[in-house]
Amino acid sequence: MKTKKVLSIVVALLMLLGLFAGCASKSAVSPSPSAGTPEAGTAPSEDPDKDFVLRIGYGGSLCEAPLHMAVEKGFFEAEGLKVELIKLAPGTTFDAVTANQIDAGFALLASLIQPLSNGLPIKITTGLHTGCDKVLVKPGSGIETPADFAGKKVGVTSYTASPYIFAKRVLADNGVDVTAENSQVEFVVYAVADLPLALENGAVDAIAMNDPTATIAANEYGYEVIFDSALDEPYKDQYCCSAFVRENIAAEHPGVAAKYTIAMQKASAWVQEHQDEVTQIQSDNKWVAGDPVVNAQVLKTFNYIPSYEQAYEMFGLLARQLQEVGMLDDEVDTAALQKNSFVLLDGLPYK
Repeated sequence: MKTKKVLSIVVALLMLLGLFAGCASKSAVSPSPSAGTPEAGTAPSEDPDKDFVLRIGYGGSLCEAPLHMAVEKGFFEAEGLKVELIKLAPGTTFDAVTANQIDAGFALLASLIQPLSNGLPIKITTGLHTGCDKVLVKPGSGIETPADFAGKKVGVTSYTASPYIFAKRVLADNGVDVTAENSQVEFVVYAVADLPLALENGAVDAIAMNDPTATIAANEYGYEVIFDSALDEPYKDQYCCSAFVRENIAAEHPGVAAKYTIAMQKASAWVQEHQDEVTQIQSDNKWVAGDPVVNAQVLKTFNYIPSYEQAYEMFGLLARQLQEVGMLDDEVDTAALQKNSFVLLDGLPYK
């Protein structure tokens, strides 16, 4: 009799525990609709990008203004993006990409084409602005047209730099042979700081430089700007700089890539409306050297209206032109290279 009573109590307790367990289970899988959690019967998923920190490389040039303003004006923060900024020495961006030291950056379209054809693991996500490159000559040099460059020497910072490519494009577009086999123009490499002196001393007949150093040299030495990608047709409407991410970021963290691109596009559009403020901020916070007033004058010649589509179109044009002048192997399928070098992300405000 006593045993039966004990058994009855145990059974009752087990039934009561089962009831509590059932209630608890129901509560776990049936959250309030307003909580923003998954529907009943599913487990909440952890956001793979929640704690991701995007490593962004930068060099400190004037035209990187969208990156600087994305930091200073909170465009990255507004997109919920966590970033780490990594200062790079001039000309080392692509090395930093291949060494997996950075995840994203800012680069000239013209300088990207050859590395991408050789397997640089990045995807271009948007164009940011036009402008950047100038070719300078001394007053009274006798050089007034592209044809006058035949038999002349042009100083450049490297054979992959955007000003070098811009100079070759202008000359080729105007009938001057700049192919490696039969070039009518000799290009000579100097450190950027030495280019004005090379022109001043007569070692070269012209120099090709990025802004603002080109404008600073023109003002200091009284040089004439003979070609200007920001003002001359048709180059003034062609996109110069772009934003990119590593391939693995585009593939594994497309949400992060999109946030980075959207922030850069919005910052670029903001730069377009606030050039004087931008250059003052750049100067005050040591992003860029030089006089903010002079820098603003240069910045106002650029068009900071971001566009994925126009960058894509420009890449195709550049690739074909580089192939024509022998800077890109004949075997390269430029259409395939163009397609494979870009990724179109969701939510871009400026396509």
